[in-house]
Amino acid sequence: MLYKNQPEREHMAKVKWKPGTMLSPLPAALISCGDMERPNVMTAAWTGIVNSKPPRAYVSIRPERYSYGLIKESGVFVINVTTDRLKYAVDYCGVKSGREEDKFKACALTPQRSFEVECPSVEESPISLECRVFKVVELGSHDMFLADIAAVSVDDSLIDENDRLKLEDAGILSYIHGGYFEQGRYAGHFGWSVKKDKNRGKRGQR
Repeated sequence: MLYKNQPEREHMAKVKWKPGTMLSPLPAALISCGDMERPNVMTAAWTGIVNSKPPRAYVSIRPERYSYGLIKESGVFVINVTTDRLKYAVDYCGVKSGREEDKFKACALTPQRSFEVECPSVEESPISLECRVFKVVELGSHDMFLADIAAVSVDDSLIDENDRLKLEDAGILSYIHGGYFEQGRYAGHFGWSVKKDKNRGKRGQR
């Protein structure tokens, strides 16, 4: 079935691959944990929203990661959305360990006191989701920390005069199969496929 403005194309053959983690794009998020005296931050793609009422999120982490122990002990973490300006920190914090160095300092990031949880947020992030763990699920290579979103902090420069969040202006970074990409071309708003054309009847009357 072709939709409006969708070009025709030849049939595309598909090849079967073994099961794998091929869903994309994914967040290129900075997960902050620890405390203000010894803050820590790691990069995670296995993170996202799992429920809306109440608002809940998750992050999946390998047990051998330094951040795993900090979050398991404290029960809190922050999901920090990243932008193109933070791509160096995103990559660095994904390959370096907090056991060996302060990654906040190494990446010139600022640990900011969170509103509701005891661990810091990343000040340079345009939006940070403060999370409290309510369950840990052992899955295999990773354990999933399921959490309630206790608060959200937003960069006020992204809020317009009508209190609308203009997150599309932030240059959000995503992760696709080993690469980082800045969000680009606008492709349509939610519900556009079923929205009625207000001018459809008028055209027939001309």
